[in-house]
Amino acid sequence: MDSFNNRMQELLDDLSVFDNWTEKYEYIIDLGRGLPPMPERYREDANLIKGCQSRVWVGVELQDGLVKVHADSDSLITKGLIAIFIRLLSGLSPQQVAQADLSPLHESGLREHLASTRANALNTMEQTIRAAASRA
Repeated sequence: MDSFNNRMQELLDDLSVFDNWTEKYEYIIDLGRGLPPMPERYREDANLIKGCQSRVWVGVELQDGLVKVHADSDSLITKGLIAIFIRLLSGLSPQQVAQADLSPLHESGLREHLASTRANALNTMEQTIRAAASRA
């Protein structure tokens, strides 16, 4: 879990550089812009996250025993939020994904600074990735 813990600390350190949430959102949006294109095979209704205000596709596969998360969204901020989960969870084993402690991310204030629909989407994205990783 050292890899996950290092990733979490790097993300929190990156967020702490910014003085306000407007700047943090710009950073999060930039994370989303940096995502590689999602393979088309995952862009189907079965991979759409239900209950999100925007359209969010999440595809999870196992490569060499490690979880590989692919995702995309039609919303810049939502794409950035899913990029956070990819940064933290992709490349871990399914067991590590299940055990990953995301509470530092939640305690960072991110959820409180999101609209309620986006905060709910954050929960749904996390649950979707964890469930798909456990099935992989």
